[in-house]
Amino acid sequence: MMAHPDTLRELLDRYEKLRARPGHPQELDDVSYTLCVSTNTRDIREALRAAREHIASAAQAA
Repeated sequence: MMAHPDTLRELLDRYEKLRARPGHPQELDDVSYTLCVSTNTRDIREALRAAREHIASAAQAA
């Protein structure tokens, strides 16, 4: 089961903000882990792809 698109959007936003400002490695690790769990993946690259695809497909269905 995949997280709700709104939740994924929030996680992606947090991830991108943390990547843009170094100095918060634990927070970045935490949001990366949460993205992986929320998308049922084990790799952040896969999680980002899956989250973006799920958000896009939900937008098309609406």
